[in-house]
Amino acid sequence: MKSDIFLCSPKKFEGVFSLPTIEFKLIANELNLNEIDTILFSSKQAVIFANKLNPAWKERFIIAVGPATAKMAKELGAKEIYYPKNYYGKELAKDVLKYFQKKKILYIRPKIISFDSKTFLQRHGIFIKEAIIYETICKKYKNFSLPKNVIIIFTSPSTIECFFKSFEWDESFKAVVIGKSTLKKLPQNINAFVAKEPTIDACVELAKSLQ
Repeated sequence: MKSDIFLCSPKKFEGVFSLPTIEFKLIANELNLNEIDTILFSSKQAVIFANKLNPAWKERFIIAVGPATAKMAKELGAKEIYYPKNYYGKELAKDVLKYFQKKKILYIRPKIISFDSKTFLQRHGIFIKEAIIYETICKKYKNFSLPKNVIIIFTSPSTIECFFKSFEWDESFKAVVIGKSTLKKLPQNINAFVAKEPTIDACVELAKSLQ
């Protein structure tokens, strides 16, 4: 009998149960684009909220943290988009140093981040401003429990943090994580499998291979 797969994201996949553990809340009232010619997006959610606050963002050059963020930016109208081969905050910051030294950048991000790109880039002489426009909050599950022998897919460090506010880990569970930063957030006694690429699609593919 195959193990059920639970994905800590609202994204839908055939044969996978959606168990979103985080929600996003817009906390900014405006998005000032003065003085900048480039926007650095930390997530596709940042793109969605930026579009609500100031649609003129799409007229700037876009640096995206990864393909999902770049895809969202393109769908909403951006024309010039760059994203790195490695989809981690520190790697993206290194690419900015290498290729975009002369750009005037606005870093659009959530309230809590795993890597402080602004400080890192400012230390190396990059012109960068910051716009904190949304926050991540935990979704609570009070009347729902998970069966044994399931596979849980964690798509970010915050999905792990919020998961453990509603559920206890059973030794029969298996964990699949989207990348190294997410893996570090898991308790050390949990054996996890890391997707070959930091995308939800790759996580689902790996989870299905473990069934």
